[in-house]
Amino acid sequence: MTSPGQQRDTSAAQPGVEAARQRIAARLVGRGRELELALAAVAAGRDLVLEGPPGTSKTTMLKAITEEWGIPLLFVEGNADLTPAKLVGHHNPARVLREDYSADTFVPGPLVAAMRAGGFLYIEEFNRAPEDTLNTLLTAMADRAVEVPRVGLVTAEPSFRVIASMNPYDNVGTTRLSTSVSDRLNRIVVDYQDATAEEGIVALRSGLGDALARRATPDAVAVTRATRTHPDVRQGSSVRGAIDLALVAHQLAALRGVTGPDDARYPEMFYDAMTVALSGRIRLDDAAETTPERVLRQIWEDRFILNPAAAQPG
Repeated sequence: MTSPGQQRDTSAAQPGVEAARQRIAARLVGRGRELELALAAVAAGRDLVLEGPPGTSKTTMLKAITEEWGIPLLFVEGNADLTPAKLVGHHNPARVLREDYSADTFVPGPLVAAMRAGGFLYIEEFNRAPEDTLNTLLTAMADRAVEVPRVGLVTAEPSFRVIASMNPYDNVGTTRLSTSVSDRLNRIVVDYQDATAEEGIVALRSGLGDALARRATPDAVAVTRATRTHPDVRQGSSVRGAIDLALVAHQLAALRGVTGPDDARYPEMFYDAMTVALSGRIRLDDAAETTPERVLRQIWEDRFILNPAAAQPG
């Protein structure tokens, strides 16, 4: 196995980074800076952790990068059940009984599969995985190779990367990364987009373009963003909540005969849609003596009663 001073140079493994950036950027909304940083890191041959709340386009960005370069993206969910054997691979018990241990009886896990294919191993909820499982990655990140019992040395293709993501706001079931692991990862903080970018995402993902949607989209983004700053909320909704809210509101308006954004029934219809799309997505502070529905009612009142001009079309 190579020593740190003998690591293979995996930088510049992907040519035309600037051209790739322009093409990938056309598929993302409001992620220009983060895309540049991610491309710089992976093109330099570095492994990476993306730290930010859910729904901030981390997975979308990685999918766009790997699709642009034509390399696999292998997903792994970090949790207490992710053992080293599940990550690296195992020998097929039935075949071992018949044939004994050999390289042919080995079933590669996502780490070995990504190394052999030169893909990105994407571990979501990285800090929920057990420490001994994360330590399995150390050699792969440091030397781009792992020693597999009864198989031998597996050497990674140059485009292999370890990409991790973790949510800094949710401490339940998480562990602190060891110095050995964090020292081998570059880090990019990915926060929520601004309101304009989120409105663009909702319009794009919902596919709605009528007059009702032109009001519902900014309303959905505004109330969703308000869940992130409400004093009783520990973690608010991501932009996925705003997308669902716009879609549910559109269907609910049709069911109730709400004819357009100026219909007097629109505000109350919108609140009902909020309870469907957002109540299960917000996490209240442990000391808060309230309910998600009450929090949403307060946010709705701020948008539609206390500041009605902000909720008007246009």
